[in-house]
Formats: sequence, structure tokens, C-alpha cells
Amino acid sequence: MIHHVQLAGPPGCEDSMRAYYSGVLGWTEIPKPPLLAARGGCWFAVPGGGELHIGAEEGFRPSAKAHPAFVTDVHALAATLTAAGHQVTWADPAEIPGRDRFHTTDPVGNRLEFLAG
Repeated sequence: MIHHVQLAGPPGCEDSMRAYYSGVLGWTEIPKPPLLAARGGCWFAVPGGGELHIGAEEGFRPSAKAHPAFVTDVHALAATLTAAGHQVTWADPAEIPGRDRFHTTDPVGNRLEFLAG
């Protein structure tokens, strides 16, 4: 089992990340230990287990291809994201037969995949 995945964002991105990961996705924010909190960023509990850590990084540039993938009810989440104004791009079902999945990006451009269990 993976304990956590870390993504990055530019310094000062915490409010927009909280609005997205907690506000739109409904993930609970986890307090960072004090020594790490001084570096910026924020952490979230991923439903079903594990954590997502967002680190503040000078010169941040999102990856065009690399991404974490999370298992969820993709159709419900796609509707939530679309209603909140976020683009959802469904993957070609022939790529992984029998597995509905889509990609989207967080507020700073990190690519995310969500797939049916």
C-alpha cells in the first residue's frame, strides 16, 4: 500500500488547493507537523486510504504526463467536477477495457486520474 503521493504547487497555492481538494473533492485536510508546515503546502486524506501531500516549490511547473490515479465513483465525481467548472476528459475505453476513467487537473495544473474500482 502507498502511504502518500506528493505533488507540488507554487508558493502561496495552499488556499486554492484547499478549495479544490477539500471543497470540491471533499477530502479532509490533515495538519502538517510543525517543522514541515513552515515550508508551506498542505496535506489531505484520500478516501479509501493514503494521503496526498502538496509541497510548495519555487519554479513550479506541472508535469504534462505524470499523475497519481485514485479509485472512486468516477461518474459521480465527474459530475461534481463539471458542476464546479473543472474540465473532465474521459479516457478511451479501449485503452483499459472494462475500466471507466478520466483525467482532470487541479488549480495549478497537476494532472490527476480517477478510475472506477
